[in-house]
Order: sequence, then structure tokens, then C-alpha cells
Amino acid sequence: MNYDVAAVRARFPALAEGAAHFDGPGGSQVPDAVAEAVARTMLAAVSNRGQVTAAERRADLVVTGARQAVADLLGADPAGVVFGRSMTALTYDLSRALAKHWGPGDEVVVTRLDHDANIRPWVQAAEAVGATVRWAGFDRETGELPVSAITDVLSPRTRLVAVTAASNLLGSRPDVSAITAAAHEVGALAYVDGVHLTPHAFVDVAALGADFYACSPYKFLGPHLGAVAAAPALLETLRPDKLLPSSDAVPERFELGTLPYESLAGTTAAVDFLASLVAGEGPRRTRLARSMAALDGHEAALLARLDGGLRALPGVLVHGAPDRHRTPTVLFTVDGLTPRAVYERLALAGVNAPASHFYALECARWLGLGDAGAVRAGIAPYTNESDVDRLLTEVADLVTG
Repeated sequence: MNYDVAAVRARFPALAEGAAHFDGPGGSQVPDAVAEAVARTMLAAVSNRGQVTAAERRADLVVTGARQAVADLLGADPAGVVFGRSMTALTYDLSRALAKHWGPGDEVVVTRLDHDANIRPWVQAAEAVGATVRWAGFDRETGELPVSAITDVLSPRTRLVAVTAASNLLGSRPDVSAITAAAHEVGALAYVDGVHLTPHAFVDVAALGADFYACSPYKFLGPHLGAVAAAPALLETLRPDKLLPSSDAVPERFELGTLPYESLAGTTAAVDFLASLVAGEGPRRTRLARSMAALDGHEAALLARLDGGLRALPGVLVHGAPDRHRTPTVLFTVDGLTPRAVYERLALAGVNAPASHFYALECARWLGLGDAGAVRAGIAPYTNESDVDRLLTEVADLVTG
């Protein structure tokens, strides 16, 4: 399968500004097709969903189309795809709904590897009902979360395990299917944060064993939005706080108001774009499998070039082991320079590689990086060898300069 990065890059108007973008883990650039879908929706007559007027029917098609697109992307049931303002907002809403079934003596498990959006909502929901929070650490040297870190803190009173499918700081990918299987063995639900994994892998929610799988379209070339996929039958058991006249149907009962139709149209366009990264026929899910496999090969080659190049530079520390299975994400520090200083110096050279804890605060602290974090370089579908070489050249200049 041929991955034509030049053809892909030609579809991203923002790249004309000339920067090398390694800031995709915080939000990717957007292809022309996504912007056009957003514009078309906002310029056409649209109304609240219904079946009477053309505007109502158009809105309804946008919503159902986006549910199907996300379901195709994740291998999920479109009737269980919930949209919200962000993954964080959705996780807070679902944590409160789930916590209605918890009480003193119940336990929830969170990990030090996760983004705070898959930690704090569960910690706060547990505290509100008197449940206990159990913490799982990870290996500081490799950046890996072993399955045993989860199983060691499970008990018959565990009600939920929250785990990331890929660390947004380190890129490391836990064995989610083994973790969710262990959670299910003790009768717990598994809430999987797939925000960082989804842009880089062909996701199969059923194979992962995720009861809830959360992602963010703006990380996979789409608009700012959040989505959670779950089995409709599971969602039927939850009663979120909502307005009295709003729909009680699943998944609408979780969406708390009129959806952003233009963002949903852009989400469908983003999934379609991912499915078209390499040429081929077949259903969208089939095309996604083919395209994501080609993308994985492209990103893996660039990751090897970037990771190896940085590790070869004196005074540069790359966090995590180089031979571990992870997303194309590199976290590093430079001796004698604060992460912020490295970030600013790279930006002056047109290389966008920000520095922070990126809301994976527990992870950064566990690594000994404190609240300053480190510099993160993420590879995206539009990244090419020239981008990687620009970053390596600029970091080398920082080291020798």
C-alpha cells in the first residue's frame, strides 16, 4: 500500500504557512474537505432535528451520518455513539451518571499514565459518593503500564477501571484488552481513553473490550468535539441529569442540548478523509483498515528517524524505551534548557513542538518532570521526512549552540 505523503500534505491549507507541525497530539491540522463540510453545513438551511422541513431533515442526516462515521472508525454501534463538547465534558457527565450506582466500599481504578480527563472525573465522582480510588503506577524507565499494575489493585468491589489506550505524553500503549478482561473478571466496567490512540491506529472497540471508548475528532483531523462509544444496552442503564423535555432516548439523553451540526459534518468528513489516505474500494470500515495500516507504516518510519536522531544527540534525554510499541510520539528534554525555552527556540525556527505536561499531570510528576513537563513531538498524517530533519537540526543547534 503506497502512502503518498506529498498528496496528503497538499490537502492541508495550514501547511502553506511553512511551519513543521509536531503539535498534533494537542490538536491536528485540518484538511480542506473538513473545512468545506463545516462551511457547507453552516451555509445551508439547518434547524433542530426533525422530519417536516428540509432544514430539519438535513440536521437529522448530519447527526446520523456522524454517528455512523464514528462507528465505522471505531468498530462500534452507531446507536451507542454519544457526542459532546469534548472528551473531558463527556467523561465528567458519564462519571456522574455511573457514580449514582456507587457507594462507600466501592472502588474505582485510575492510572498514573493517563491524561487528567480520565483521572479527575473518576476521582471526584468517587469522592462525592464515598467510594475508594485505587491508583496504578507505571514503569518510569520504559513508560509502560504493565497489566499487573492494574490487576494488583483490582478487587470484587471494583466498579470501574479507567485506562488510556495510549499515553498522550509518552505514546506508550498498554495491553488494553488484557486490562479490560481483568476488569470484567471482577465485574467492573472499563472506560478507555482513546483520544491519543485513535489518530494512529485501526481501532476495534470490541477487540479492546472497552465498555466505553472516548475519543476527540480534533485529534484525528476533525473539528473540536468529543465522542464516546458504548453499547446501547449499557447506556440504557444510565440516567444522567438532564432537562425534563429533552429526549430520553439513547444516545440523545446524554447529549444535553442541540448538537453542533457543523462540527458533526466535519467529523464525518474527517473520517472519510482518513479512509481515503490510500486508494481502494469497499465499505468505509474496510477502507479505514487499509488506510490506517498504510499510515502506521509511514508514521513508524518517521518515528524511528526522529527517536533515533534525538537519542544520538548529546545532552538530549528521550523519555521511555525506544523499542517499545507506542504511537509516533516523542517526549524529550535538553540539558541546560527548560522545556519552555526549547519550545520557544524551536518555534522561532518554524518548528512547532510545544512543552508542557499536556494535562497528563500525574504522568509528568511520576516521571519526575514536575509541572513543567517536557517537549513533545508528535507525528501526524501530514508529517514528512523534511519536518523530522528540521526538528533534529534545530535541536542539534540548541545542544551545540
